[in-house]
Amino acid sequence: MSGPDPGPGAQPPGLLDEAGMEALRRLGKSVAYVEGAVLLQQGRQVRGAFFLESGEVEARVALPGGDHLPVARLGAGSMLGETALLEQGICSATVVARSGVNALFVDRDDFRAFVAQRNEAVIGLQHALALMLARKLRALNAKVLACDAPEDPRAQDEPRGDPLANVPRKGSAFFETRRFLPLLAVFREFGEDDIDRVMARARFLELPRAHRIFAAGQAVGASWIVVRGAVEISARRGAKRRRIAVLGPGEWVGVMSQLDGSVHGADARARESSVLLEIGRAEFDALYGAGDATSARIQRAIHRAFLQALKHTNNQLTRLISQGRIRSHRASVPVEELQAALYGQLCHAGV
Repeated sequence: MSGPDPGPGAQPPGLLDEAGMEALRRLGKSVAYVEGAVLLQQGRQVRGAFFLESGEVEARVALPGGDHLPVARLGAGSMLGETALLEQGICSATVVARSGVNALFVDRDDFRAFVAQRNEAVIGLQHALALMLARKLRALNAKVLACDAPEDPRAQDEPRGDPLANVPRKGSAFFETRRFLPLLAVFREFGEDDIDRVMARARFLELPRAHRIFAAGQAVGASWIVVRGAVEISARRGAKRRRIAVLGPGEWVGVMSQLDGSVHGADARARESSVLLEIGRAEFDALYGAGDATSARIQRAIHRAFLQALKHTNNQLTRLISQGRIRSHRASVPVEELQAALYGQLCHAGV
């Protein structure tokens, strides 16, 4: 019998460039573990992240009666607990060395002090961390979408093309936004100059209820910050449609696809009359990659958005697991697979 698949905590190699690796080496403390040693303990607070340089570890979840369920197996090049670098969290599984392990341990406080420097290595490491979170989110959302949910409505055919092609872009909205924007969660660390820089490269959209914003498979041209109203994210699954999330004021729509350069993986529409702040692809790249204080705040805003999305997805996983334990749903819900997805993340931030 083969071991558990690499879980969401297993980050693929190649996300860290040479500058990012050098930053890790400067930040990290070299640690070594013998076979059978415990790196992380389920239920304990996580103080930072491990980058495995050699060896292999297994993540296990304790079960009633003293048994355990293996949920992930990770090897060299994997990062464990990366969300703990951004926010305090609890370890969701015990991680045990399956062989001799050499790793770098990065403490959260050291990481926060380091990212305040805003040099090239910091930018690369922050970007790699955002990509790790984005890939983790995509993998987890795919697990959720693969499961049947009795509440899913029937899907309707949608017209093709860019649904925003004929929507006018404006330099202002119908209400005074400048004093309102600093109240939004996405801008909570931004000063007036930072907001002005974003506004200089953004435009407002005013959408009626049910107006489509983008469709799955559509090329990424922009992302949108919800200023007023709400946006529903959904995905088609066969003949049905699954609601993934409803994003309200201060939340960032489409930024994951804009960040990693992929096509949109879901559909989005205005759930009610809404005002959105649109940031085009070129404008986003200029703001995100500037290497200044504003770009650093944008990176942190994206990290917060991804952490919030992870919490929402984990709630969905927990609900599906509970449904799967009900006898009538067992055939359509792979409980052990979902448990591996939930607990194999190794760190649940903000709990």
